[in-house]
Amino acid sequence: MGAFHAYDIRGVYGVDFDSTTAYKVGYFIPRLLDTDKVLVGRDCRVSSLEIRDALVNGLTDAGADVWDLGLCSTPMVYFGTANYGFKASVQITASHNPAEYNGMKVSRENALPVGLDSGLGQIREWIEGGIPTPPAEVRGKVHQMDVIPDYLEFLSAFKQDLSGLNIAFDLSNGMSCLLAKKVFGDSPEYINDTLDGSFPNHDPNPLIPRNVAALKSLVRSTKADIGVIYDGDADRVMFVDNEAEFIAPDLVIALMAEYYVKVRGEKNPRVLQEIRSSKSVAESLQTYGAELYTWKVGRANAAPKLREIDGIWGGELAGHYYFKDFFYSDSGILASMIVLGIVASLKKEGKTIAGFMKGISRYRNSGEINFKLEDKPGAMDAVKAHFTRNEDPQAVMDFDGYRVEFKDWWFNIRPSNTEPYLRFICEAVTDDLLKKKIAETRELLESRFGAVLS
Repeated sequence: MGAFHAYDIRGVYGVDFDSTTAYKVGYFIPRLLDTDKVLVGRDCRVSSLEIRDALVNGLTDAGADVWDLGLCSTPMVYFGTANYGFKASVQITASHNPAEYNGMKVSRENALPVGLDSGLGQIREWIEGGIPTPPAEVRGKVHQMDVIPDYLEFLSAFKQDLSGLNIAFDLSNGMSCLLAKKVFGDSPEYINDTLDGSFPNHDPNPLIPRNVAALKSLVRSTKADIGVIYDGDADRVMFVDNEAEFIAPDLVIALMAEYYVKVRGEKNPRVLQEIRSSKSVAESLQTYGAELYTWKVGRANAAPKLREIDGIWGGELAGHYYFKDFFYSDSGILASMIVLGIVASLKKEGKTIAGFMKGISRYRNSGEINFKLEDKPGAMDAVKAHFTRNEDPQAVMDFDGYRVEFKDWWFNIRPSNTEPYLRFICEAVTDDLLKKKIAETRELLESRFGAVLS
């Protein structure tokens, strides 16, 4: 049952889970979420139809009716769940993982995520406990449903004037292929714009530099004002500036203030970032009068937190952006509509996105560094103790690992949920200080905990 993770069910299909697992997940969802109506969608992966069939058989054997969206993006499932009042939904997807992976993202009423601590763990216990799955006296029925027209109408409220903007898109052969041209038209330059669950051109993970190389080349060759790339299920989006440089996704949280404060007129908006976000985000948002909150990584944490604080928008280093106007959920298409509108406005003022982002980014950033070791709690405590012994911290956050901020630098160290890794990230005002802190951390973890850089 190694496919059950903190935020979803995911793994190599046929190895970490199989159709029997999918059937049982389907069978137990109505019991978990107390409903007899479930919305189901799937991405274009080769194994998704087989998983869909098993999942639907489990749901209908449990007596639940299924509304089947067919091929769709993950945000389309979130939209359908909340907009039509479903108490349960499942999107079959492995998001940004390679083609051999697959999985399931489960949501409850109002498109709130179901994570390991909020229901997936219970389903895993039922499966591992061998609880029987006898068919109900009345088997559920399957109904076909098309959410695209209503979803496009919903998105139209965020449409801005993009005339004169030269855009390059990489659709990653994923689920954004269903929607991008309907939203942005045929004028932009598109690559990898046909659905193909084998992902023949690159893995659908824009965080890996090699997967963005083709988009960077397209931006250069077309002299685009901005490049846009989605992941496999289109819940994430990332950007390349007009100089073909990758834009750090956390900085886009700050960029969005240009839309919400200047276009929408939000006063002192509450904004959510995750614990790894650059300090530049907080400093930039302060100039817009925003009230910034910091919380744990992952949709299972972010979506409920944004709702709790009555936030307007939020985001993550992984390229997820959450919106109050989208049921506190994430949508790559919606996020890109907002960002492209900002870039279009900047261009009319004679500015570029590259120049604007340089004004936001004020620190040298390490990126996430992975250390492989066994004693993750002990190692985290040791790193925290080492640095706080030598310097007085300005702030200490002790959720999702530690984030410790000092005058000229900060770090976050957090455990992987699924692997024997510690993930370390830090920022500093100079390259020399950044290198010094990375070296100190590495020496401590290698000497005391046998850590290996991964």
